[in-house]
Amino acid sequence: MKVLVTGAAGFIGYHVSRRLAETKRCDVLGVDNLGDYYDVALKNARLAELAPLEKFRFLQADFADAEKFAALVAHVQPDYLVHLGAQPGVRYSLENPGAYTHSNLVGFASVLEACRRTPPKHLVYASSSSVYGAGATSPFAEDDDTDQPTSFYGATKKANELLAHSYARTHGLNVSGLRFFTVYGPWGRPDMAPTLFARALSEGKPLKLFNHGKNLRDFTYVDDIVDGVVRVLLYPPAQTPVPPARIFNLGHNRPVETLLFVKMLEQLLGRPAQLELLPPQTGDMLETCADLTRVTAAVGYTPKVPLEEGLRRFVEWFKTYYRL
Repeated sequence: MKVLVTGAAGFIGYHVSRRLAETKRCDVLGVDNLGDYYDVALKNARLAELAPLEKFRFLQADFADAEKFAALVAHVQPDYLVHLGAQPGVRYSLENPGAYTHSNLVGFASVLEACRRTPPKHLVYASSSSVYGAGATSPFAEDDDTDQPTSFYGATKKANELLAHSYARTHGLNVSGLRFFTVYGPWGRPDMAPTLFARALSEGKPLKLFNHGKNLRDFTYVDDIVDGVVRVLLYPPAQTPVPPARIFNLGHNRPVETLLFVKMLEQLLGRPAQLELLPPQTGDMLETCADLTRVTAAVGYTPKVPLEEGLRRFVEWFKTYYRL
């Protein structure tokens, strides 16, 4: 079967592309615009890891270019489409909301329209735990109120879910959104907490912890996330009579205090942290925790990698890649 993956040079996109291509039952076309929000060398290094895979091909393109992306989907006619391309980052959305409008709003509308014209069996796209926002009660369940996201990034992801619902209802599109919870692991983004923390520890630099390190995060190892993506992808929603726009949480369901996360990294790296404990940051959520009842019942998703093991694997990759 043919699978098109947007954001294939990104963190989760790389891992999903690799898993699908290694099954040897999927021809995977990865699409990415190789934007410079963070070091493009890391994206190229991920692509270099994928290049030897017989079932993987890569095309540099911007999915937000509506006509070109629709023409690409019409030409490829993928059986499945995994939309992981987006402008990420909660804090950066405070500085540059236009980047999120382009990728997360215009771009997602472009993907939906391309799928309307050339419908795949299933479109699966990345949402975020950031949609839960103010007033959410842990653990977060998919039916909770998501009308008060605390960041512009979260608002764009909430908008994605509404747009997907519209296309499912109006055009009969089989579509599922996945709310990811604090994904970490090898090949992670340099702007995410694990790499930021590990670099500060390795280089002996001060480490800023907002909310005095008391934020709780549902850290989820990337292999578990990939398992959830693939499981959901292969089980499109039933048409009764119109397919629902499904939403699933993908997390670990075991939130950990940020300060404890740093302590675990200290042990693995053998370096003490120079901590700066700061007040809460605008746009940050104080706690995230995924209720996994729905996704477990639907596709049998169960996270398997404990934080201790996942961090060990991350640190091994971090030391090798950054030569620290």
